[in-house]
Amino acid sequence: MYAPLNYDKINLIEGTFTPSPVKNRNNISFDYWFRSLFHRAQSSIIFGLPSFWQGEISDFWYYCLYRFGYLSIQDLTKSKYADARKLGMCFNPVGLTGYDFYFQYTTALLSNPMLKETLELEIGKDCCIIKLTPDYMGIFDVIDFYADKLSQLDNAINMSIINNKFAYVMAGKTKGAVAALKKMMDQINAGTPAVFLDQRLMNDRESKDSPFQFLERSNLKNSYLTTDQLMDLHTLLSDFDAEVGIPTVAYQKKERMTSYESESKLADGASRALTWKNSLEASFKKCKELYPELDISFKLRWENFTNENNNDRNGNSSSDERTTSV
Repeated sequence: MYAPLNYDKINLIEGTFTPSPVKNRNNISFDYWFRSLFHRAQSSIIFGLPSFWQGEISDFWYYCLYRFGYLSIQDLTKSKYADARKLGMCFNPVGLTGYDFYFQYTTALLSNPMLKETLELEIGKDCCIIKLTPDYMGIFDVIDFYADKLSQLDNAINMSIINNKFAYVMAGKTKGAVAALKKMMDQINAGTPAVFLDQRLMNDRESKDSPFQFLERSNLKNSYLTTDQLMDLHTLLSDFDAEVGIPTVAYQKKERMTSYESESKLADGASRALTWKNSLEASFKKCKELYPELDISFKLRWENFTNENNNDRNGNSSSDERTTSV
């Protein structure tokens, strides 16, 4: 329903974007890139979940970790809340509150439409927290950052493709001259090997009495061409891959760049993924202590790819794929 906005609300909305007139996120292109990058990032970690958390439930698992950065696992079969017992072993996004001596959260607040009231769960006793990142944040800020740039560049590419179709602007003084120019361009675009014009149209073309004039785009090579924009698009995707742990190399290998330099971005791409791995391993260890019967595993999809590259370069054999389990 339509809701009128007061002066303060309008200022808040306008001030959220810089520069204010540009609204890059309220369009289909941004939504496309955001969704595409989310799926791209999701592929970097493979979770092995119990059979009762497969299918659509596993999709929710990924969404919680990537969107919120953490989730809570709890066994509610013996909960003091009667309506929660039927849920059994479950996971859900929660609110966190309370601090211990080291300013770590002590209480999880579980609120869900299936529950009549909010559950207060003591972390380490009633539930365990699985963290993707050490700072309890997801990666939607990273996805938003790159989706914004890709959306803007995508729009520029669309405009460039259209504008690049026009190499000349031609003006005719009479209807006959305009018709002749149209016919000439039709024949050229149709691939006619030779185009014939009335010689009177070509006489004294630069004089004021010329029946038509050309406005030539002679500096096309100095423009931001579609090829450059497509190259930048791939560079942005490569940078995003490096952010989420997908092995990547520089989109263009420079003439005097060594193989080691061209592959150095592999280590850059692994840094954030290894941070996620350490955070997940620490979370799974605590969860294993609380729920020994719960079987969850995960692995970085591209970790061995990086190791194999390093081993191949050093002449060593690659190690077997490793999986971390709860």
